[in-house]
Amino acid sequence: MRDSLGLPALLTWFRDERRRSAATERPRRLDSDAAAVQIVTVHGSKGLQYPIVYLPFAYDFFVRDPEVARFHDADGQRTIDVTRTGAQWAQHLARHQDEELGEELRDLYVALTRAQSQVVAWWAPTANTATGGLHRLLFGRQPGVTEVPASQEVFDDAYAERVLGLIEKMGGPTAEPSVVATAVASVRPETTGVLAARAFTREVDAEWRRTSYSGLIRVDEGVAPTSEPEVEGTDDEPVADDADLSPSEVELVETPEEHLSPMAELPKGAGFGSLVHAVLEHTDPEAPDLGEELLAKTREQLRWWPVPASAEDLATAILPLNLTPLGPLADGLTLAQIPLRDRLRELDFEIPLAGGDARGPGAPDVRLSDLAPLLRAHLPADDPMVTYAGRLEAPPLGEQSLRGYLNGSVDVVLRLPSGRFVVVDYKTNFLGVEAMDYTQPKLAEAMLHSHYPLQALLYSAVVHRFLRWRLPGYDPETHLGGVLYLYVRGMLGPDTPVVDGIPTGVFTWQPPASLAVALSDLLDGGTAA
Repeated sequence: MRDSLGLPALLTWFRDERRRSAATERPRRLDSDAAAVQIVTVHGSKGLQYPIVYLPFAYDFFVRDPEVARFHDADGQRTIDVTRTGAQWAQHLARHQDEELGEELRDLYVALTRAQSQVVAWWAPTANTATGGLHRLLFGRQPGVTEVPASQEVFDDAYAERVLGLIEKMGGPTAEPSVVATAVASVRPETTGVLAARAFTREVDAEWRRTSYSGLIRVDEGVAPTSEPEVEGTDDEPVADDADLSPSEVELVETPEEHLSPMAELPKGAGFGSLVHAVLEHTDPEAPDLGEELLAKTREQLRWWPVPASAEDLATAILPLNLTPLGPLADGLTLAQIPLRDRLRELDFEIPLAGGDARGPGAPDVRLSDLAPLLRAHLPADDPMVTYAGRLEAPPLGEQSLRGYLNGSVDVVLRLPSGRFVVVDYKTNFLGVEAMDYTQPKLAEAMLHSHYPLQALLYSAVVHRFLRWRLPGYDPETHLGGVLYLYVRGMLGPDTPVVDGIPTGVFTWQPPASLAVALSDLLDGGTAA
């Protein structure tokens, strides 16, 4: 600002500094990027799309007098002139600026094509408007002319409004004049009486909170839950879940090569879990070459979730789990056989607990321990998850009040050809290096250890409510298809070992639909049998 060049010049300087430092940033991934307002550069938006794009400075471009002229010579060779003097400097500078103006138009094309539904761009007459890409594109050409001038004279607002109106009539963008509102003086009310601090008399409901599955189980880990959980990526897997085997012990285990996990050598922890989740979320199973599709998505997601492994190794390890049969609950299909149109990915939800904002003497008082009688009433005695009822009753877990709101995100809901809907959750937990470490009994033990039955039940209730609202003729007994927890390290592809009819790595649980309905009613603040 010291040279009085204004905001565009400052932005140009900032862009040059970013290029010079080549700084790399790891963007923070919100629970749902689609719902976030993102401020990005044009270069950073390449290859991405957004529902609505705002371009506040596309009309304005500051042409700098550079210290170094970079341009292509007559033979197309990249050339640099650092002299800033001599007979050819003026010619080289002109070429440099011409190429910068051309790059400005290419950036404008990128910016305009990032929008899925709407682009909102601003125009204003400034000292730098004459060389702005949007201004030259709109005002520098006659109908049918493709060439865009390097500079276009800026006329008054009346001329601009007339030209933009003609462009709109010819099928171009809609012009909306920006009208400066008349300032209204605020009238300060007169203070009457003696000023005093306002007394706070309302009772604070310390048990009301906005929580999640992770927030509920955190109390069992000795960490107090917060009222506003902050979720960054996958937060329902251990930071370093190394099971009972140390790395040295793993090396001593004799494992048949055909039963070795494809992910045996890959990293562990929540970062790796977030990467796998993101790749599976964005991969199109109907791509002509699934391996290449996984490789492309892995490279893309490594920018967000860097792990110490190559994209090639990661994609090679992720491919088999897409080709592993999911067992009888999913009609024997694989993930690769279920297209995106039959997947509801990252189902975000926020549902009221015990009436949401209800408070006072008449407000329902529902505790997490109230889920235990539901499990015993609806699950058969031989169900592998029925023993979880005892953990729900134990303090401090069971003492928690379910009053407020519950939020979260279901990894994916699969719609099967039979019309049933199955809740699926991906798990990268490390239980061992071979497939037989991921059989149903061992997965049931891992599920109970990590409180995953609670997660599965909450997600089932959420899907029940979603289908009840969205699916005509919805019947829980017909449409609720159960739960699949995919421990991806135990899924080896078509040759995955099958034990008692279920492939390793696939935890299958089909609680009665009546349990999901009863839980939904309980969370709504009522009583359920």
